[in-house]
Amino acid sequence: MEKKGDFSHVDSDGKACMVNVAAKPDSRRIALAEGYIFLQEETIALIRENSIKKGDVLSVARIAGISGGKKTSDFIPLCHNIFISALNVDFEIHEDKIRIVAEAECISKTGIEMEALAAVSIAALTIYDMCKAVDKKMVIGDIRLLKKEKFVL
Repeated sequence: MEKKGDFSHVDSDGKACMVNVAAKPDSRRIALAEGYIFLQEETIALIRENSIKKGDVLSVARIAGISGGKKTSDFIPLCHNIFISALNVDFEIHEDKIRIVAEAECISKTGIEMEALAAVSIAALTIYDMCKAVDKKMVIGDIRLLKKEKFVL
C-alpha cells in the first residue's frame, strides 16, 4: 500500500492504516517510560502504611501496569500486537508524588515504547482509582518516554 507524504500511518488516499513491518528484521528493543501521580501527603502516608481500604495500592498498580502494557494493541488501534519478553513496573515514593517507571523489552520488528507508556499510564490510573475515596486532588502527569533502544540481532 503506497503511503502519502512522510506519514507512515496514512495510505495514498489519506486514510489511517497500520504500518507493514513484515520486511523488517527482528531486533531486540527496550523502552523506558516514566510518569507521576501527585497526591496529598496524607494519602502518601496511607499508601506507605498499606492503609488504603481497597488494599495494597502499589502491588495492585504494578500488576495493572503490566497487564495494561500487554494489552496496548487492544486500545491503540494502529499499534502492532507484539510478544513482550519483559515488562517491569516500579515506583519511587516521594513526599507529594509517586514516580512510576516501566521498562519493556521485546524481540520484534517494531518498537515497544507504546507498551512502556501504557504500563505507566495504567499504573497511574490504578493508583488514582484506589485512592480516590481519600484524595480528591490527585493529578496524573508528566508521562514520557525516557529511552528507546534497538539492538540488531
